Amino acid sequence: MAEILAIKPAAVDGPVAARLDKGVLRLTLANPPANALSLSVMAALMAELDRANADRAVRVIVLSAAGKVFCAGHDLKELTARRADADHGKAFFEETFAACAALMQAIVRHPLPVIAEVDGLATAAGLQLVASCDLAISSHEATFCTPGVNIGLFCSTPMVALSRNVSRKHAMEMLLTGETIDAATAKEFGLVNRVVPREYLNQIVTKYAQTIASKSSLVVKTGKEAFYAQAEMGLADAYGYTGRIMVENMLARDAEEGIGAFIGKRKPEWTDE
Repeated sequence: MAEILAIKPAAVDGPVAARLDKGVLRLTLANPPANALSLSVMAALMAELDRANADRAVRVIVLSAAGKVFCAGHDLKELTARRADADHGKAFFEETFAACAALMQAIVRHPLPVIAEVDGLATAAGLQLVASCDLAISSHEATFCTPGVNIGLFCSTPMVALSRNVSRKHAMEMLLTGETIDAATAKEFGLVNRVVPREYLNQIVTKYAQTIASKSSLVVKTGKEAFYAQAEMGLADAYGYTGRIMVENMLARDAEEGIGAFIGKRKPEWTDE
């Protein structure tokens, strides 16, 4: 599929900007200052993820944001306005949280690696977005929190992604206190992979993305799917499942090519098959 089919120009009139360069699709939350996850923003992100899945030119996705806030979570003004509905907003609340759950699962289940580039505050569902990505790299200035407990709305859905990234004690510390942690603490907790100076953040994320983009997309897809699947299994089931995956992977053309190239001391030529 042609590259232009899936990718819009970087400057767009909408909540998400998309730009493709050398196999790396950069999706930028473009509704500052809060970059909140309104229904329209989540729908736009889902649409871009779907388009990326259909475009063979896309090999890695980077999720970034414009402005000083990476993502402030759900749009509380949008949610509060629906309290005037006949059902006091119940149906809209259900729709919002279901859409958010679908978005986070779409990132985890997406065949392409998704990297969060975080420069600024990631709070509540914004932190959930970071935690749902496969990798997360932040600037030293980035901060993170699950402050729902402070406003009477416990971060119950963000805790799903959070608790799958950090230890239980660290997750409960963030959820119960609602306090903000800095980037260094987020790395210590295991929420982000690396913390780098702001001026080098884009460059380093791009290097990570291009390194991954240079691999066989079939192999990367196989590995990502297997990683999340085995993580939900018991030990014996996980080994049984991944053993079958290894056999299937060995039979793939790219495994034959890659191993042959390694033995022959040459650069592999991937066909993504």
